[in-house]
Amino acid sequence: MRVREFAVDLRTPLSTAAGDIERREGFLVAVDVAGETGVGEATPLPGWTESLADCRDALAGLAEDDATGDADPEAALEDGSFADAPAARHAVSLAVADARARAADRPLAAALDTDPHTSLPVNATLGDDDPEATVEAAEAAVASGYDCLKLKVGARDPTDDAARLRAVREAVGPDVALRADANAAWDRWTADRFLESVEESALELDYLEQPLPADELDGHAALRRLHDTPIALDESLSALPAGRAIASNAADVLVCKPMALGGPDRVRDLAARARDAGVEVVVTTTIDAIVARLGALHAAASLPGDRAHGLATASLLDADLAADPAPVRGGRMRVPDGPGLGIDVGAVFS
Repeated sequence: MRVREFAVDLRTPLSTAAGDIERREGFLVAVDVAGETGVGEATPLPGWTESLADCRDALAGLAEDDATGDADPEAALEDGSFADAPAARHAVSLAVADARARAADRPLAAALDTDPHTSLPVNATLGDDDPEATVEAAEAAVASGYDCLKLKVGARDPTDDAARLRAVREAVGPDVALRADANAAWDRWTADRFLESVEESALELDYLEQPLPADELDGHAALRRLHDTPIALDESLSALPAGRAIASNAADVLVCKPMALGGPDRVRDLAARARDAGVEVVVTTTIDAIVARLGALHAAASLPGDRAHGLATASLLDADLAADPAPVRGGRMRVPDGPGLGIDVGAVFS
């Protein structure tokens, strides 16, 4: 097992209710399994995953075992080695899955499911900006082919956020799906105000994502009962056992970040449980580099359903670790059809 540290800057800071994201730092991991080398990525995001330092320590422990001949990456995924380090686990899980798919000479999505999607619709992500800038960004996204927009909300008064959404709806028309993501910024009263405002304006949101703090499942369930707008959970899936989010009837949609959940295998496990409960799943990145983005794309392609996923984040980066084999075209991403992730390990791990 080999580990390499990296850092990538965003073109401009992404403003969210939880603060601005300006730079992403993490680790690439290469493992040899089944006669092939697979690559994974750990790009921790505090609030969703462990810290960068804790991620480094978790990977260093396995790398030290590898140096002495005692490492077993696949066993480490199940033995609790990454109990408090989902980003580190994600890197190893993805690298193992990539290696095994390469050994089978199949794209990772096809190795995960016998009938995967070959391309997926994706949403554009718009930061929390003033109404004029938000409308300009929305119009540009729609002009480039997106038919689903996700707007960050929660950093300002909810009536102002609702006004931003109204301005976007008026600009892009009724056929573009709009999502709002509050990043757990509100209390029940504030979320109620926001939902009342958008529903009075008949904005028809695709969903409102994580309006309340992560542990307030009862509050999210109450919002579902009181309002027509679907509720999605994101941060709750990292902070609480995923089964609780499903059992509590707190969500219409689960927003699954492979990095935060600990790997594509865990995304698929959670998606199967959600599907049995009638809850839909959307896969998103944590503003990752090329390896983790491709992993999320393959994981999403292996799942049923036709909702737009939150995978179109490459354009937020100022530079990446390698050329992207799955650029967004017309609001969709095509799944690479080469073995594994569809990227040359040497291109990202040199």
